[in-house]
Amino acid sequence: MTTTAPDVEPSDTIRLAPRPGAGRWAQPPPPPPPGRGHGRLGRLARGPAGDPVWVRPALLVLLAGTALLYLWNLSASGYGNSFYAAATQAGSQSWKALLFGSLDAGNAITVDKPPASLWISGLSARVFGFSSWSVLAPQAVEGVAAVGLLYATVRRSAGATAGLLAGAAFALTPVAALMFRFNNPDALLVLLLVAAAYCTVRATERASARWLMLAGTCIGFGFLTKLAQAFLVVPALGLAYLIAAPTGLGRRVLHLAGAAGAIVVSAGWYVALVDLWPASSRPYIGGSTDNSLLQLALGYNGLGRILGSSGGGAGGGGGGMGGGGNTGFGGATGITRLFGSSMGSEISWLLPAALLVLIVGLWRTRRAPRIDPTRAALVLWGGWLVVSGLVFSFMNGIIHPYYTVALAPAIAALVATGGTALWRDRDQFPARAALATMIALTGTWSFVLLDRVPTWLPALRWIVLVAALTLAAALLAGATRFTRVTAVLATAAVLTVGASSTAYAASTAAHPHTGSIPTSGPSSAAMGGGPGGNGGRFAAGGTPPTGTRPTGTPPTSTSTSTTGAASATGSTSTTGATSAAGGMTAGGGGGEQSTNSALTALLARSTTTWAAATTSGATSAAQLELASGQSVIAIGGWDGSDPAPTLAQFQQWVADGKIHYFIAGGGGMGGGRGGDNASGTSSQIATWVAAHFTATTVGGQTVYDLTATSTSG
Repeated sequence: MTTTAPDVEPSDTIRLAPRPGAGRWAQPPPPPPPGRGHGRLGRLARGPAGDPVWVRPALLVLLAGTALLYLWNLSASGYGNSFYAAATQAGSQSWKALLFGSLDAGNAITVDKPPASLWISGLSARVFGFSSWSVLAPQAVEGVAAVGLLYATVRRSAGATAGLLAGAAFALTPVAALMFRFNNPDALLVLLLVAAAYCTVRATERASARWLMLAGTCIGFGFLTKLAQAFLVVPALGLAYLIAAPTGLGRRVLHLAGAAGAIVVSAGWYVALVDLWPASSRPYIGGSTDNSLLQLALGYNGLGRILGSSGGGAGGGGGGMGGGGNTGFGGATGITRLFGSSMGSEISWLLPAALLVLIVGLWRTRRAPRIDPTRAALVLWGGWLVVSGLVFSFMNGIIHPYYTVALAPAIAALVATGGTALWRDRDQFPARAALATMIALTGTWSFVLLDRVPTWLPALRWIVLVAALTLAAALLAGATRFTRVTAVLATAAVLTVGASSTAYAASTAAHPHTGSIPTSGPSSAAMGGGPGGNGGRFAAGGTPPTGTRPTGTPPTSTSTSTTGAASATGSTSTTGATSAAGGMTAGGGGGEQSTNSALTALLARSTTTWAAATTSGATSAAQLELASGQSVIAIGGWDGSDPAPTLAQFQQWVADGKIHYFIAGGGGMGGGRGGDNASGTSSQIATWVAAHFTATTVGGQTVYDLTATSTSG
C-alpha cells in the first residue's frame, strides 16, 4: 500500500510498510499521533497514544534526573568563569551593559563573544538577584531543555526508545555534565543547535518552509551566542532537508534559500545595531581590532580560530602529540585529536560506536526511498558529527577541550538511532555482528580512556571490558533467539555501553569548576590537579599555542620584581607578576583566586562611574568587580591587547572624574591578536599614570588615586 504527497516526485512514494528484505532501517515510523487522556494532566502523564504507557514516565524520570545532575550543589563552583560572571553582574546593573555584553556596568569594553548567553543570565540576575545560583542555573536549565529536545527529535525518526536512549547518552556525556553546570556560552549554543535540528526534522517530514525558517532562526541566534561555530551544523541540516523533504527539487532549494535568509536576519539585526550605534556611546567590542562585531566574527573568533595566524586572531598550532603540554588547547592537530589525552575523556566515549553506526546505517538504507526518515536522520546527525569533528580536529587557532560539547547531541543521537535499529534486526546475522562490534568497540575504548586515570575506580575498566566482550560474543552466538534472555541482554548492553561515561560524568558533577578552561572527570584527571580542573592553569610545564590570546599562567607568588606602572615610579611594592585580584597573573583566564580584601574595601566605597582601571587583565578586573560590586575597566580587554581605551580617552575620563583608582599590573600578555600597537596602549596608559600620580600600596598592590591632584603640571 502506498500514498503519494501532492508535490512529491513519482519516485519518492512513501512506503507505509517495509519492502521485502529491506530490513527495518528503511521503515519510516508513523507520525506522532495526537495526545490522549482526560485533560492536559492526563495527556502529560500518558503521552502520545501510540507510545507504550511507560514512555512518558520514563521521559519525566530522564528530565528529572538530568535536572538533579546539573543543579545539585551548583553553587559549589562559585561564579564559575568570573569573566562571564562579571558581565552578568554588569548586565544586572545596566541595561546597556546587558544589551552589549559589557564586562563592566560603566560600559568601557565588552566580553569577546556576542551577548546572547549573557542576556539570559543577566535577566536571571535581575529577576532573582545576583548570586552564584542565578549565574549558573540558567545553563543547567538549558541543559535539561536540550536533553528534552534531543529526545523529541530522535523520537520522530527512530521511535521513543531511541529518543530516551539518546537523551540519556547526551545528558551523561562528561563534557555535557561539565558545561551545563558552567557559565560559558556553550550551553546556550548547544541548546540552539539541538532546537535547529528538531525544527529541521519537523520541516523535512512535510516539506515545511515555516519549520525550516525557524531552524534558520535558531542558527542565527546561535551566531549571537558563539559566532561562526553555530554554522558548523548548517551543511548537515541543509543536506538532510535537500535529500529527504517530500516535495520537488525546486521547492526544496527555495525553502533552503528562505532558511538562509532567516539566518541572516536573526543574526544580522544585532550586527547592524552594533555598527549603527554611535561608537562614542557604546562599549568597545572586545576582541576586535576596529571596534566591530563583524570583524570579531571574521577575525579573532572566525578565521583566527580556524587558520591560527590568519584572520587577525589567534595563532599557533595545537601543541604536543596527544595533548602534550597543551592539554588546555586541545592537543596536537590531526584526525586523532578527538581521541587524544586532551579531548578524549571529554567526548569520545561513544564516538567509535557513532562512526560505526553511521557507516553501517548509510549502507543499510542505501536503497530506501529518498524521503526515508531514518536515512535523513543519519545524514543530519552524521553530517553534524563529521563536519564539526573535522573542524575541531584540524583547527590551528585557539580551541579548548570543552568545545566538544557541541558534538555530544550528534554522537548520542547516532548511537541511539543505530543501536535500536540493529537490535530490531537482531534476527539477521549482519545486524547482530554490527551490534556486537559496536558494543565490543565501546567497551575496549572505555578501557583505554579509564586506563589514563588508573588510580580512579581501577576495577571499573576491567568490568566494562569483560562485560562488553562477553555480550558481543553472546550476540554473535545468537543468544537473542532465547526469549527469556532477550530483555536481560538488552539491559546489560545499555548499561555496559554507558557505564564508563556515566561514572565520569557523575565525578565531573561532584567537583566544583572555576576559571576559563574547565575540564571534566575526577580531580586526579583534571588539568592542573585541582578539583574539576583549575581552569586557567596549563598542564604541567605547558604553554599556550604560539601567538594565541593567553588564558592565564600560574601565579608567581615569589617574584619580587616590579611591573607595569609600579616600575615607572620606583615604587617598592613587590607586585611581581601578581595581579590586582591578589594572586592572578596578567592576562585573562586562570583559576579563581582570592581577592585583595583591603583593595576590595577601598573600591567598594567609590562613587565614580568606574571604581578602578587595571592593566592586569580582564579576569583580574572581573574578580574585583565581583568582590566589590563596582565597575572596573579592564584596559586592553581579555589579555591587555585590545586597543581600548585609548590614552586620550582614558585621560578624558580621568579629567571628568569618572575613574577613581588605577591598579598597576603586568600590562597584558601581549603577542596576541592586538600585537605591539595594542599592547602599547596599555603601556602608554600605565606610563602616563605613573608620571602624573603618586603610587601607594594597598594590601601589597600598587594603586594610584586618580582623583588626587596630579604630581605633574
